[in-house]
Amino acid sequence: MKINKLLLLLIPSLFIISCGNKENQFDASGSFEAVETILSAEANGQILKLDVQEGQVLNPGEVVGLIDSTQLHISRLQLKQNKKAILIGKPTINIQTESLKNQLANAELDVNRTQKLVKGGVASQKQLDDANAKAAILRSQICAQENSLQTTTESMTEQANTVAEQLKGTNDQLDKCVIKNPIKGVVLAKYAEQYEMAIIGKPLYKIANTETLDLRAYITGTQLPQIKMGQQVTVRIDQGNDKYKEYSGIITWISDKSEFSPKTIQTKDERANLVYAIKVKVKNDGYIKIGMYGEVNWTK
Repeated sequence: MKINKLLLLLIPSLFIISCGNKENQFDASGSFEAVETILSAEANGQILKLDVQEGQVLNPGEVVGLIDSTQLHISRLQLKQNKKAILIGKPTINIQTESLKNQLANAELDVNRTQKLVKGGVASQKQLDDANAKAAILRSQICAQENSLQTTTESMTEQANTVAEQLKGTNDQLDKCVIKNPIKGVVLAKYAEQYEMAIIGKPLYKIANTETLDLRAYITGTQLPQIKMGQQVTVRIDQGNDKYKEYSGIITWISDKSEFSPKTIQTKDERANLVYAIKVKVKNDGYIKIGMYGEVNWTK
């Protein structure tokens, strides 16, 4: 009789324990992670402004800071003046050969007149030859001067193009003095402050897009045949008081190599020495945080 009463008392407890164990069942577990990007300085100089705070949400292309660019602005002005001076000095071929072309025109008139006089027996053949020779010399002089001026023009054009390329480089350096945020995300850490000196490559802040996160979990070899890329699974996080919040996730990566089971990661089969890493992409509603523990389930 006493045994029957004891069993009646134990049955509800066993039921509760059984339900609790069922609630805590999961196929794999791990922690949430995101692609973290460290933004570094692309120019040297004092940081005049850096409007970035940890936890701040930044948009792509947003200007968040400025590095001193005084010397670059001075170099830019100097290059502009150099280019202007070079272009002003370029010769104008038509104007500089105009005098010789006028002389040639007169010489050709003399040739025509002399030809008529020779036909009339008034001028000699030698006079005609001299007139033709003078015209030929002027043509040669014009051709030589045009070639010389053309060479000078091309040389100065190349000099101006060289300065223009230098100007492009300076403009690019000036653009890099303006600190622009490249991606949408949340600032995770800030590494520099206003008025500090920046050098190329110095980390300024770290940002990550937390709209979607990856749950990196680990499974055993016996579980590997149960999953595939693109498979939809259930992911849940602990909300306290033995409550869980569930999300829909998609398996986006399965490691093709096994590794030793991390000590901080629990697997369904605790006796497994080797596990495979997987990634489950989950759309974040704001409750999931980087580093938070999560569970994934694909079996009923």
